Amino acid sequence: MTIQWFPGHMAKARREVTEKLKLVDIIFELVDARIPYSSRNPMIDEIIQHKPRLVLLNKADMADKEMTKEWMAFFAEKGIKSLAINSQAGEGMRQITAASQEILKEKFDRLKARGVKPRAIRAMIVGIPNVGKSTLINRLAKKNIAKTGNTPGVTKSQQWIKVGKEMELLDTPGILWPKFEDQEVGMKLAITGAIKDTLLNLHDLALYSLKFLERAYPERLMDRYKLSELPEDAAALFDHIGKLRGCLMAGGVVDYDKVAELVIREIRSDKFGSISFEKPSEY
Repeated sequence: MTIQWFPGHMAKARREVTEKLKLVDIIFELVDARIPYSSRNPMIDEIIQHKPRLVLLNKADMADKEMTKEWMAFFAEKGIKSLAINSQAGEGMRQITAASQEILKEKFDRLKARGVKPRAIRAMIVGIPNVGKSTLINRLAKKNIAKTGNTPGVTKSQQWIKVGKEMELLDTPGILWPKFEDQEVGMKLAITGAIKDTLLNLHDLALYSLKFLERAYPERLMDRYKLSELPEDAAALFDHIGKLRGCLMAGGVVDYDKVAELVIREIRSDKFGSISFEKPSEY
């Protein structure tokens, strides 16, 4: 399955981010804690260049906690500070301002020494669609300012948002690259909801997900679908799940479409527990 998705407003967003860089002190790069590598736009480093950055691993409640710690160590080795947050529940919000002040301390000390009056930190949030930018903004601002939605592409314009007296945020539309060079990256983005399901082959996505669970979390897969052992092929696994969950057509034939939808829905709703779909050692 080849996934390509680059709506016109995203090309515009890249231009806007580049133009607004000079207005901000720091970049908040929001990624999905379940796929910290795959949910980073590969153009980000090129776009923001040497601007100070704080990586926010959002949806940390849905990710494997031990793996999230490994990812934070991975970013630290690269000289990038990161935080694990859950913008939906408001967890980790206070740490963001403190971490920003720490990162920018030298800059603001220099400004103070030159007699510049203290001001709020100006930050820009960037990230791929559906990673939780609008929810984060609303949490930080403690009101519903940014539009939110559980489908990609809700935010399509820029706005400044005040966060108390300490920070001002510049929201930006999500940016996704024009082509997935690595199709596995596309699969990971798809299973976590960063790509609209209407653009996907759900059979391929469900098959990819089941193979991943077999490899990374076999006990959870076996427990969820009452398996005494893992089937040798995908068709047998689909048949087992279909019969177990009643995904059947006339004559008792397994409805593979329903099985695929069921598997994807259960992964996205945490029925398998907190899962990370990639580990730093792979990169």
